[in-house]
Amino acid sequence: MLRRNLKHQLRYPSMTLMIIGIPVIFLLLFVYVFGGTLGAGLGGDRSDYANYVTPGILLIAVAGAATSTAVSVAMDMTEGIIARFKTMAIFRPSVLTGHVLGNVIQSLIGLAVVIGAALLVGFRPRADFVGWLGISGMLLLVTVAIVWLSVACGLWAKTVESASNIPMPLLLLPFLGSGFVPTESMPTAIGWFAEYQPFTPVMETLRGLMFETAIGKSGIVAVAWCVLLTVVSFVWAKRLYNRDPRQ
Repeated sequence: MLRRNLKHQLRYPSMTLMIIGIPVIFLLLFVYVFGGTLGAGLGGDRSDYANYVTPGILLIAVAGAATSTAVSVAMDMTEGIIARFKTMAIFRPSVLTGHVLGNVIQSLIGLAVVIGAALLVGFRPRADFVGWLGISGMLLLVTVAIVWLSVACGLWAKTVESASNIPMPLLLLPFLGSGFVPTESMPTAIGWFAEYQPFTPVMETLRGLMFETAIGKSGIVAVAWCVLLTVVSFVWAKRLYNRDPRQ
């Protein structure tokens, strides 16, 4: 199942290009168009803003991958291939697990490219080897959580078209968090939402690990959100897969 999904990604590279292209475009836009002004607002310059904004851009890359996952799952569910798989000697959970592993690999490749692009525009992390292990672990945790959620969304969707739209709100969460400006600068209601939504502690944890600053309770909250989202999405996906009437 993993090999099958990786082959699909090679044959239809548009989704992979979108996962890489959208965050890179946002990175260039915010660093080169808004970076001077926003960097000055943070007490620095354009390069300081590149350091600040990169964790948010990475979360946009993770959220962007959700659309690819949801679409590929919905295509399997609507084209009848699942019914054929169920008549074969295939380990039942492997169908969904193959989607998850394949899309996690796709997402991690996209994240590596985005980090490379960020380095080219002035991103200068100070993390040591242990810090990069923590960064990698945090990115892996949030990627697995979002991929399982998008698998459930793909199973829940009635059509491929609707599956491509359901994960889109995830792209807004880095903007409605600390991804581009501090939450303290926002109006009270929006600032409250930004402070307590799932992506903000993840971005704060990444920022702290990248620049060796204190992360406080953000690390624990971020891991808790990722684990909770993964478990809930896994249970939801499993129930949908076992009971879906299209099978």
